[in-house]
Amino acid sequence: MKKTLEGKVALVAGATRGAGRGIAVELGRAGATVYVTGRTTRSQQSEYGLPQTIEETAEMVTQAGGKGIAVQVDHLVHEDVKRLVEQIDRESGQLDILVNDIWGGEFLAEWHKPVWEHSLEKGLRLLRLAIDTHIITSHFALPLLIRKPGGLVLELTDGTADYNRINYRISLFYDLAKSSVIRLAWAQAKELESFGGTAIALTPGWLRSEIMLDLFGVSEENWQDALVKEPHFVISETPYFVGRAVVALATDPDRHRWNGLSTSSGQLAKEYNFTDVDGSQPDAWRYVVEVQDAGLPADATGYR
Repeated sequence: MKKTLEGKVALVAGATRGAGRGIAVELGRAGATVYVTGRTTRSQQSEYGLPQTIEETAEMVTQAGGKGIAVQVDHLVHEDVKRLVEQIDRESGQLDILVNDIWGGEFLAEWHKPVWEHSLEKGLRLLRLAIDTHIITSHFALPLLIRKPGGLVLELTDGTADYNRINYRISLFYDLAKSSVIRLAWAQAKELESFGGTAIALTPGWLRSEIMLDLFGVSEENWQDALVKEPHFVISETPYFVGRAVVALATDPDRHRWNGLSTSSGQLAKEYNFTDVDGSQPDAWRYVVEVQDAGLPADATGYR
């Protein structure tokens, strides 16, 4: 890949695994300096016992052709985020791209339980991880990003605005979390407008994250074995697909046309003509509506 982002500095907040890791690596492949943050390091294990670390992500960024810098940050802790931004300013003197991908609520959402049955403690914790972390990070990072026009903010969520508007998502807490992030992008788009900045809500499709692969008992190499258990997994995509979507936006001089909008990796693939690592262009959210939610048999023909 041509190093189209050489000289650019990105912060991928929440880059330990999943979409954040894929985005960080693809930004590195395009030549960017990428600060990758998360709570899990080689010396401090994930609260959920997951093996991935921010150091691994940073090394993958560097191996891809960029410069990866790992910084342990709890994005709920104001001082952690403030120190992070001060470090970026001190070392790089600029911030061109902010990706708010902090999450960590995978094991907190209780599927299809109404609010009166869902654990209140887990639900409120999920909201803090999904919403407060993004606001705190933007509060401290945006003053550095707006020093020069052209800054890009990407709010990572699950589901497009159109889909989430008419579909109940797992539980009240999860539904509110993922819909709120879309509104965060819209609000920041308004606030960045006069500074020449752009804010966009971006969702991957059905992500073949490390957690999802483990759930199905498969690896990236044999992921199709999971189709026996869940045939609609045929529309899934790697974390690098949404990473390539981020690079496409970051390198588009006319990206401001997306300001305040909600989009997906599949939609952007068609717009910018990039593919997933296998050469396909999975359009997961169109598939979900037209095939999965319509009760049709799994068939990705015409959708990837």
